[in-house]
Amino acid sequence: MKTFSKAFLAVLAVGTILASAASAQTLKWARSGDSLTLDPHGQNEGPTTTLNNHIYEALTERDAAGKLLPALAVSWRVLPNDPSVWEFKLRPGVKFHDGTPLTADDVVFSYQRAMQPTSDFKGYLTSVASVTKVDDNTVQIKTKSPDPLLINATNSILIMSKAWAEKNNTTKAQDFKNKEENFAVRNANGTGPFVLVSREPDVKTVMKRNDAYWGKGEVPLQVTEIIYTPIKADATRVAALLSGEIDFVQDVPVQDIAKLKEDQKVRLNSGPENRTIFFGMNVGAADLKSDNVDGKNPFADKRVRQAMNMAVNRAAIQRVVMRGESIPTGVIMPPFVNGWTKELDAVPASDVAAAKKLMADAGYPNGFSVTLHCPNDRYVNDEAICQAVVGMWAQIGIKVNLVSQSKSIHFPLVLKQPAETDLYMYGWGVPTFDSNYIFTFLYHTREGSLGSSNGTGYSNKEVDKMIQSLNSETDTAKRNATIAEIWKVLKDDVVYIPVHNQTLAYAMKKNIDIPVDVSNTPKLKMVKFAN
Repeated sequence: MKTFSKAFLAVLAVGTILASAASAQTLKWARSGDSLTLDPHGQNEGPTTTLNNHIYEALTERDAAGKLLPALAVSWRVLPNDPSVWEFKLRPGVKFHDGTPLTADDVVFSYQRAMQPTSDFKGYLTSVASVTKVDDNTVQIKTKSPDPLLINATNSILIMSKAWAEKNNTTKAQDFKNKEENFAVRNANGTGPFVLVSREPDVKTVMKRNDAYWGKGEVPLQVTEIIYTPIKADATRVAALLSGEIDFVQDVPVQDIAKLKEDQKVRLNSGPENRTIFFGMNVGAADLKSDNVDGKNPFADKRVRQAMNMAVNRAAIQRVVMRGESIPTGVIMPPFVNGWTKELDAVPASDVAAAKKLMADAGYPNGFSVTLHCPNDRYVNDEAICQAVVGMWAQIGIKVNLVSQSKSIHFPLVLKQPAETDLYMYGWGVPTFDSNYIFTFLYHTREGSLGSSNGTGYSNKEVDKMIQSLNSETDTAKRNATIAEIWKVLKDDVVYIPVHNQTLAYAMKKNIDIPVDVSNTPKLKMVKFAN
């Protein structure tokens, strides 16, 4: 029998520790802006949901190409004897980060919480009548009438621990627009692949690998620690990557793409995003707060909206501002979405002379002044796009006072009821990949859970009826015909001014390969490190 000296065993132990350390990988991740909250039902905003999806999980998830996959639910079906009931079978053996098991009670609680008036996710669940527990591993969601597309919303409703929420007095979803705080805003307890270690808003968020994760062995899960750092300045963010301080930059500035492609130490992946960038106008108010026209609302006149739409030179924005990294569009819907057509997407010709005539016909031959609110840390080149459009609208006599500010200040202006902005930039992704998501949040009259992101004041009762009918129409051809009819009305009304569909670039160290996710929600549990 072979024997080993204590010295050899000590060396062997050290070698084992070093090998383990070598396999342990920290991923330093940077974005232009921080998550707005850790409350999983508090704010339906891209960077917020992206970060939260590493801590919390939903019944389903989507891969980088947008395909729907099982997550906390392993299977689902519509009951054969009742087409208004969806039944979900939960994954066995899943535990929250505090060690408590996931049960149907947690799913029922989370859906009911997401449907509360303060939740920013209630618009996903407007067709839901009730959510009930059948047994510990089975949940049924009953809709007000058969809703064949409910499944498309399930990847967006993150599941909380009922016991943890009750213990920490956070059963109510955060009211973000009114700056409400609760325990879940800075603390978290999910089932996801990463556990929250520390949270310093706008500074740093640290997460560690969940070694008890149900997906361990099914996904790479090679990242042992994530350090998430918001770096607002484009140049600083890129410099941090090039110096090795950051491993992965999700928001690559378009002006640096060519340079990064040539750097041998960097991998750059690019692709289209399921998101459109556009401008919204307050069309519903009797009078605007920020204009110089007394007793009238210029945006209430469709000719003014048409003129503003015609004045935007999308090709110039694509070429000069976006360096070719965008896709001009004529509708606030990317091609990934059911309902998109080439005809709807046709970009209106930029025609300053025709736009001036429309302004004169509307009674504004000398134009007017108004304030435009724009985020400066949310979308690719958001502030630069706003600056370009300000110049384009000036050509038709609209003098714009540009107010550019952080998204944490910007979004509440739109979400307040009524909105506290007359003219604003917005971007919209479509996680359900269906037009009804856009209609429900952005066009429907603000009432109850409907129209929660409609900051325009637009209200068309006939359109509202058609939108509501989509939740119960099971005939695909009839449903798509209604969607086409709705889009025809909405495009003619020019409620929003589309600019482009956003494209994305991710930059990272050469030993990492993170594909562009169409929903811009990269899954870091899938990261593999090259040797």
